[in-house]
Amino acid sequence: MRWFDLAASALRILKANGLLYLSPGLEQPWDMRQTHTVATSNPNGVASIRRIAQSFVMSQSIARVLIHTVFSTKSREPAFHDATFRSEVHAYLGGCAKALDCLPLKIGGVADHVHLLTTLSRTIAIAELVKEIKRVSTNWIQKRDGMFRQFHWQAGYGCFSVSESKAAALVRYIEQQEEHHRKITFQDEYRELLRRHGQTWDEAYVWD
Repeated sequence: MRWFDLAASALRILKANGLLYLSPGLEQPWDMRQTHTVATSNPNGVASIRRIAQSFVMSQSIARVLIHTVFSTKSREPAFHDATFRSEVHAYLGGCAKALDCLPLKIGGVADHVHLLTTLSRTIAIAELVKEIKRVSTNWIQKRDGMFRQFHWQAGYGCFSVSESKAAALVRYIEQQEEHHRKITFQDEYRELLRRHGQTWDEAYVWD
């Protein structure tokens, strides 16, 4: 039995015997800071059980972090010029993110790069998230015939934090990628993102 199952069992026993009172709405997750104990005819036994329960306290951890991840195809090849296939790729990338417990909010882009607006799970690092999305999607894309057998994403990526108040505007920006890139290249767009987020870069290494 896992430690938090033991803790839950101990607290249920206490509650069932009138030894523990949990405030309404606070019965899960278990958190002893929100409990009250009452005196009984067997204080030594109660104290012993109480110490066991307290040693297994589990608090709830909640996180809501939004990130905007951007990367291109290798050498910025326009691999996704077909709109139907591009939509399939975007959907697949969203599925990859979701499988890693990172909720896809909006995935988009044009023929040579993608934008991903997702949440960031508490249990994964950004580098691991991007590596796995690229690895799994590359394998899937390479299974197609023709030019896709040699498909690769660029090695690098950009990842930027997004406030909740700016999320809706970023969704619209991603939705308007085709219109946006009639006027600007991916490289100029990426440079602007870096500048906006106070980053410096070396032109000799940022493109691959």
